[in-house]
Amino acid sequence: MAKESMKAREVKRQKMVAKYAAKRKALKEAGDYEGLQRLPKDASPVRLHNRCKLTGRPKGYMRTFGISRVTFREMANQGLIPGVRKASW
Repeated sequence: MAKESMKAREVKRQKMVAKYAAKRKALKEAGDYEGLQRLPKDASPVRLHNRCKLTGRPKGYMRTFGISRVTFREMANQGLIPGVRKASW
């Protein structure tokens, strides 16, 4: 499990990116790079990092499910993810 502070930091960054998205777009279209520099660092979408929604694990993230590979395997083995079965051939 990730620390709660790390999860909270990512949520805070997501909110800030959403808040400044329109302003960033307008500044980019105008070519005002000095204006972009004055925006907060965390307003940049590049600083976002995908984390597991359940555990907060930063690595092994599966975009289609929004969870880490470890959590995915546990849930799939318990039958909690519809349409997912263990492969056998």
